[in-house]
Amino acid sequence: MKFGCRVRELRKRQRLTQRELAERLDVSVSYISKVENESLHFGDYPSEKFIHKLAGELDADEDELLLLADKVPETIRQRVRERPEVFRIVADLDDKRMDKLLEQFGGKE
Repeated sequence: MKFGCRVRELRKRQRLTQRELAERLDVSVSYISKVENESLHFGDYPSEKFIHKLAGELDADEDELLLLADKVPETIRQRVRERPEVFRIVADLDDKRMDKLLEQFGGKE
């Protein structure tokens, strides 16, 4: 799923209009529209600070939104720095093995 689609989905789940969300985040309605339609230019892409506020307003998982925006949450970045070999192994797993690993550790599928 793309970042903008997820934001739209979460906004609608909260029964907010783009205008209401924009007012809560102190941005323009056109910015929210551009976020949802994936039509932002690179320099306009949401900052981590904005995504933090957005997650709060939408009652969303901040890490999920950060990852969808191609930003790695600090907690994950730190663990990768501490144990890069583990993340290389996980990154090389195919989907079937990754699903099995997730199942072993009680994650959702």
